[in-house]
Amino acid sequence: MGDFPRSRGFTLVEVLVAMMIMAILAMMAWQGVDGIVRTRDASQVRLEQTLRLNTVLGQWEHDLAALQETNAVPGLTFDGATLRLTRRAEAGLQVVAWSLQPSGDGTGANRWQRWASPPVITSNELQETWFRTQQFQGSEPGQLAALTGVTQWQVYCYRGNSWSNCQSTGDVAQAPPPGASAVVPRQALPSGVRLVLDLSGNTGLNGTLTRDVVLGPQVP
Repeated sequence: MGDFPRSRGFTLVEVLVAMMIMAILAMMAWQGVDGIVRTRDASQVRLEQTLRLNTVLGQWEHDLAALQETNAVPGLTFDGATLRLTRRAEAGLQVVAWSLQPSGDGTGANRWQRWASPPVITSNELQETWFRTQQFQGSEPGQLAALTGVTQWQVYCYRGNSWSNCQSTGDVAQAPPPGASAVVPRQALPSGVRLVLDLSGNTGLNGTLTRDVVLGPQVP
């Protein structure tokens, strides 16, 4: 009878080569999965920031749409740091302040925040609230951090068929109507407001955003 053929096993070198190949394939697969997870997380952060931005801009437009001119305080002013406006509310009038403040987290980033007063119904209450907003430091109760990662902002007013800085001397206050007891100079409201935000990339958004809002006729 003939001899049976001997079965041949793997040598140590072949086993090591196979293990190295499997390790390389596993590492490549892990890198691919890790890249997918990172891309998903970055997309999620960007989506959340975009939704947040749209919500904040919706509030901004809602405030401007409810602008109310009065004989007691200006309807809209901007001093380069804070925009103050008077708007209609269900129970009276509100003073709203939008401002850019340091985030305070040590990163040097800024946050765009909003403050709204309780509704008031008398001219004295409205004037007191307006004057109080001029003392704000950005940490008062009721301040809401609307958007982070805003490096700077600017507001332009549309008057006389052109856009101009709302701080310009061409937007000086008008005298109050005869018989009015205003102690704060009034301004003629513009027919449009342009918002310009410079966004940093560390929050998922970057570049410059411009949003124009047309102001409708005043409601008595």
